[in-house]
Amino acid sequence: MKNRSTPLILCCVLMLMLSGFSFFSRSKTALHKPAVKKSAYYKVVIDKSNYELKVYDEEGWLFTYPVVFGSSELTDKMMEGDRRTPEGTYRIIAKKLHAEWGHFLLLDYPTQSDIEKFNARKSQGVIPANARPGGGIGIHATRRNEDRFVDYYYNWTLGCISTKREYAKELYTLLPVGTEVTILR
Repeated sequence: MKNRSTPLILCCVLMLMLSGFSFFSRSKTALHKPAVKKSAYYKVVIDKSNYELKVYDEEGWLFTYPVVFGSSELTDKMMEGDRRTPEGTYRIIAKKLHAEWGHFLLLDYPTQSDIEKFNARKSQGVIPANARPGGGIGIHATRRNEDRFVDYYYNWTLGCISTKREYAKELYTLLPVGTEVTILR
């Protein structure tokens, strides 16, 4: 019986790793500058390679939140349904409370630049001729009781940026519609 369970366990571990799950936990708290005052200007920079979302005001860095994404393949979004998180510069165009994902900051994806990249990939045959660019990309919370996904780098979204519920609420409260959001690989 012991020999039969070993391949099953190895298969499960391999599937978890391929799905983006990491056995290494990271700091469960955000990094904050000691005193944060309300500002008229904010900018967000999301670094996919470091799983970080940084918020800046006119004086510089304010805080850093841990985040996760869609696919564990941290490349640029190519088309609807690929679960990849886009790369580029966006704006927050709406704020809403989502029944499943809590506080949600909708981004203006796809931008003209995204459409140009999409059309170029389509004409080169990199993506199917009937593909669509997709939309509905935003920054939002994890589902209830799933903040651990952020601690273990588990990429689970459909292409959005996700952080812990508490952090998503802080971002929702702080960042106004119109805030610039840059997503880097």
